[in-house]
Amino acid sequence: MSETSPPMPLLDDAALETLDDFLESDQVDPDALDLIGTHGFLVALAIAPIETPATTWVAELYHGEPQFTDAEQREQILGLCETLKQNAIDALEHGHLPELPFDLELGDIGPEETPIGDWCAGFMEGVFLNEVAWFEHDEARVAELLLPFMALSGLFDDEPDMHELIADSTRAEALVKQLPELILDLYLHYRVPEEKPKPTPRKKKPAGRPGR
Repeated sequence: MSETSPPMPLLDDAALETLDDFLESDQVDPDALDLIGTHGFLVALAIAPIETPATTWVAELYHGEPQFTDAEQREQILGLCETLKQNAIDALEHGHLPELPFDLELGDIGPEETPIGDWCAGFMEGVFLNEVAWFEHDEARVAELLLPFMALSGLFDDEPDMHELIADSTRAEALVKQLPELILDLYLHYRVPEEKPKPTPRKKKPAGRPGR
């Protein structure tokens, strides 16, 4: 990946607006994730070490089945979600960073009051769907990679260590800047197997007659 490669958008502006309008409508539970949180949720599903059935993540994302106008709207909205998730997979598979739907700076505002916090909260909701699978392999490494998402999400503010991480604005800004690279690092963690050590060749037995 070239260092100058721009982040890749996962949906075009028109598609994002369509999805946003639907999520903000009365057809969706008011406590369901908004567009920013949905984006984070679907990126987490793109990274996840195991596939989550659509029926499971749709129910989690929308807090049940949304009140779609008809089958056509259902196909359109869920299709946009699937496309966003698949585009994230395609970008990460080729080593590209996904474009995130916010500026990578807090501006002296607490993360939980910004789209950054909303996105990270949505991302962590995606992790919670299969939390055991996420931490099954190299738990310490995964915890390290997920730490900025957890700290910025606002979901762990009651934990002193998390609160301390974002209390310093300079440190919090640094965590935000890491997010795109961490997304790729997490994807590679689950998709690129570690190199196995080469087998040690067996020593040859000295030549001789059988039984000697």
